[in-house]
Amino acid sequence: MQSGFALLESGCVSRKNEVNVRMKNIVDMVFGGLTYWMFGYGMSYGTDKGTNPFFGVGNYFVDTPEDNMGYLYATYVFQLSFASTATTIVSGAVAERFHFTAYCVYSFFNTFIYCLPAGWIWAKHGFLNHLGVVDIAGCCPVHLVGGASALVAACLVGPRHERYTDEKKFAIINSPTNAMLGMFILWWGWLGFNCGSTFGVTGAKWKYASRSAITTINASIGGGLGSLIFSSLVYNRKFLISHLINGILSSLVAITAGCALYNPWEALLIGFVSSQLTCIAMPVLDDLKIDDPVGAIPVHLVGSIWGMISVGLFVEEDSMLLMSKKQAGLFYKGGFYLMGIQLLSLLVVGVWSGITTLILLKVINLIIPIRMNLEDEEIGADSVEHNIKHYTTSQMRQISATNSHLF
Repeated sequence: MQSGFALLESGCVSRKNEVNVRMKNIVDMVFGGLTYWMFGYGMSYGTDKGTNPFFGVGNYFVDTPEDNMGYLYATYVFQLSFASTATTIVSGAVAERFHFTAYCVYSFFNTFIYCLPAGWIWAKHGFLNHLGVVDIAGCCPVHLVGGASALVAACLVGPRHERYTDEKKFAIINSPTNAMLGMFILWWGWLGFNCGSTFGVTGAKWKYASRSAITTINASIGGGLGSLIFSSLVYNRKFLISHLINGILSSLVAITAGCALYNPWEALLIGFVSSQLTCIAMPVLDDLKIDDPVGAIPVHLVGSIWGMISVGLFVEEDSMLLMSKKQAGLFYKGGFYLMGIQLLSLLVVGVWSGITTLILLKVINLIIPIRMNLEDEEIGADSVEHNIKHYTTSQMRQISATNSHLF
């Protein structure tokens, strides 16, 4: 998944910043991984004295005796991948103008923003879990957290210089090939996220895993169809790469909440609708001058909202492992309770993520300016922050000629 994000984001930004955005994907795992091991996993899933419906206690600096080693370590590594994803979503939305050092600090502390909602929804002590929220593979604690944080961060740091002048009305995709390859890696990586969220293949779990596989694929098919149709109709039979990529990724976000519970045709419909909503949201953000180079906000924020609502509409009460919490959606005559708890989860997690991200970035900005200065932004973060020089073809020929003369 990190490889997919790195390729996608580097493909969507200008060449002078492609290394920088990949570096941010790396530090998400380095600094985010460190804090998740130190306290993140414990605050989500700790069970020691003091654990309450809002946060766990214990399991800090994760370690365990041999008798529990297999389960805990496997669970930890799987959950770490979710935590890193929630942070990486933000890196794309603030690409090309966010100071690298400030981002490292943000990545270090963002674990705190992610780990509490994860515990609320998935841990045995979580208050939303007790209320009966259904979110199997991270629609709310991963994608809503990342999407809401990305929205706040993008608004706070502001758009790229001259992004919304007439000359730069349409963003340039530096490498469509990288962007599409990144989408493919994320697409197949999503199977690991969704199928793996059954946490095993024993008993009836393998049945849920197999259903998760087909609903994940069908949702992405629906998303692809929806984005192609939308792009063709709106842009005079032009099939835009950004719409196809973001439509498919949005459909994958939307299916995560109920992936093990939907019928295949429902997954197709959910993915189709999600792609439409995302394609509509993309130009709306530009109209509001909210600069998001990779489309992280319409993909993850819009997709997660629709994904949680979809559970309240389409989920049928299951009888094997009771993953629907003995509830059913409105279309299966389940009443309004499930929809209510899904909407409550959206509200609580969205507000939490937005407010804590705002506070964190404001504090960081007091110490390290989060916005690159104009001169550095014009030169590019690759050169300023990583000493990577990008040369044009003519410059390369000149250098080659000079070297030939010298030797």
